[in-house]
Amino acid sequence: MSLDPLWPGPGAAGGEPATLGVLGGGQLGRMFVHAAQSMGYQTVVLDPDPASPAGLVAHHHVRTGYQDEAGLAQLLQRCHAITTEFENVPAAALERLQAYRPTAPGAQAVATCQDRAREKAEFVRCGVPCAPHALVASPEQLAAVPDDLLPGILKTTRMGYDGRGQIHVATRAQLAEAWQELKGVSCVLEKRLPLRHELSVIVARSARGERVHFPVQQNLHRSGILAVTTVPAPDVPAATQQQALAWAGALAQALDYVGVLCVEFFVLQDGSLVANEMAPRPHNSGHYSVDACDLSQFDLQVRCMAGLPLVAPRQHSSAVMLNLLGDLWFDAAGEPREPDWARVLSLAGAHLHLYGKLDARPGRKMGHLTMTAATPGQARAMALDAARVLGLGGF
Repeated sequence: MSLDPLWPGPGAAGGEPATLGVLGGGQLGRMFVHAAQSMGYQTVVLDPDPASPAGLVAHHHVRTGYQDEAGLAQLLQRCHAITTEFENVPAAALERLQAYRPTAPGAQAVATCQDRAREKAEFVRCGVPCAPHALVASPEQLAAVPDDLLPGILKTTRMGYDGRGQIHVATRAQLAEAWQELKGVSCVLEKRLPLRHELSVIVARSARGERVHFPVQQNLHRSGILAVTTVPAPDVPAATQQQALAWAGALAQALDYVGVLCVEFFVLQDGSLVANEMAPRPHNSGHYSVDACDLSQFDLQVRCMAGLPLVAPRQHSSAVMLNLLGDLWFDAAGEPREPDWARVLSLAGAHLHLYGKLDARPGRKMGHLTMTAATPGQARAMALDAARVLGLGGF
């Protein structure tokens, strides 16, 4: 990847304004496009959906699949550097693109993060503790699973996110049934651990090896989907936070990672820390940074791929972020309704972000609401007020 900065103005290669491309048209791509455009870059989104949230706001929208040769060629023709907004874009497509353009993150790092077995192996290689686990990809491996991994969680090695592709199992019989339910694909069985908290760390690393990070974020999930992020992390000792930051940085270094990387951790009941998974992109838990920090995770994504200087982001406000799922657009009887945004926006410190998705469905991420305040207690109190207005469950 080139180490020369890519400036947005006409001085860029070829005498044309520099253009940044992104594979994926969801909300993460949309927020990346906004950040890039605020710095003067032209933007291109490749996504097959004509109504994709990012495609609707980009300068150009290439409406093809991620492995379409003509679409990739058009992306290469238009862009000076390329990134991705989700980890399940085919690594082969990234590998092709990076042969011709700076691509952040690179294909190998993404391939590691999109396969749970490779990801676990990377944790072990880097000395980062993770849950005891075993690969289940054949009847022989299924039969060889140690008894002490039960009860556990069977997870597909690929294409699993937001709780998809995961089944809790308590016995060997349930394990066998779950593997069959998952169509006998390659899986990882993880021992179920007693959890106290869930954390995430977002780091950014440049091609020069510069590395910065955001504060440790404390997360609450519901049904496998992120519901609440609180920053600063209210219930996590400083030493635990420093360990999480150190391990996340070590993983970025070992992967020779360029871009924004999120590492999720579990704090166990005994206070120990284990890694859960990595996301090779900005992360839902970092959305608060748009409103509570002087640089957002998307600003750093732009800087990494354009080779611009990285400086440590500073959090200027305490924040609580609430995920807004499609369930909010339906009443208790299942009838469509519009949430009371006027009441939400009457609350001090409310920052509403809706993603421009045209179809609200239960469990679909439609937006997020960040409540900012001078102190953590004030941010939490205002977030509770907002949750009551919206009819969200307690946190």
